[in-house]
Amino acid sequence: MRVAFVGKGGSGKTTLSALFSRHLAASGAPVLAVDGDINQHLAEALAPDEEPVPPAPLGAHLGEIKDFLRGTNPRIASREAMTKTTPPGRGSRLLRLLGDDELHARHVGRAGGVPLMVTGEFEESDLGVACYHSKLGGVELYLGHLVDGPGEYVVVDMTAGADAFASGLFTRFDITFLVAEPTRKGVSVYRQYRDHAREFGVRIAVVGNKVTCEDDLLFLKEEVGDDLLTHLVHSPWVRAAERGRPQDGGLASLEPHNRHALNVLREAVDSRPRDWERLHRHAVEFHLRNARAWANAATGRDLAEQVDPEFVPGVTAHA
Repeated sequence: MRVAFVGKGGSGKTTLSALFSRHLAASGAPVLAVDGDINQHLAEALAPDEEPVPPAPLGAHLGEIKDFLRGTNPRIASREAMTKTTPPGRGSRLLRLLGDDELHARHVGRAGGVPLMVTGEFEESDLGVACYHSKLGGVELYLGHLVDGPGEYVVVDMTAGADAFASGLFTRFDITFLVAEPTRKGVSVYRQYRDHAREFGVRIAVVGNKVTCEDDLLFLKEEVGDDLLTHLVHSPWVRAAERGRPQDGGLASLEPHNRHALNVLREAVDSRPRDWERLHRHAVEFHLRNARAWANAATGRDLAEQVDPEFVPGVTAHA
């Protein structure tokens, strides 16, 4: 299952991405955490008291990633003809989660015992000439070619605010957790996400964070209604970890209410059936949108021809 954490900057989405990834990994589930935020802090959140093993960033190797993923697909003539939205087809190289292949070998590190991919930082050479969404192209291509199976999890810490809607990446997830503090600013991103997501049938669930009292919880219930899935209370455990002073016992010493909230999140994820046809349909739709808007002119090709009408990725496609 593919899970995105989004929210206003400072809402705690990176912290919750890390907690949920560690929660899954502690249960023995195959999990990959992906840092897709312009501020690359997920590794630190996963392992606040140790030095992570950094992987090669996806954003710095898009050309090589495209060459690997296009495989022998006759519809994709070269890396230059492949955009971040190009969907897989017959001949494309599909991926299994944490599989034994060169992409995972190069681009997966570890932090806090959790496998980790990163998009890479926005560098000085990018200023004024590129947008951060070009870095996210690696994540979009990875998810587009990933055939993950039951009981496998990809957890992506997304960019803050509603930036995810600048590309079709927001449709690549089975569920999106929107982290909201109990303030008007905290729930403002929820309204943006709700309205955009509704158009595409994207499932969102609100996770209240930094709740300190009953009034906080009532405010969230009034503002987001039935979309409020669960909430986490203010956490001395998290604050100590962020100061580099993690408590003994690891995640097992997290406050009981917050451990319960992580269980609720997993139950929500596991109850969501994978719809391969929906995922692929949205991938094709956004590819054609990008082709018409800019990619056809940029590549000098009709990129609609890259769509394989007889192909839908899924477990059977990879068998």
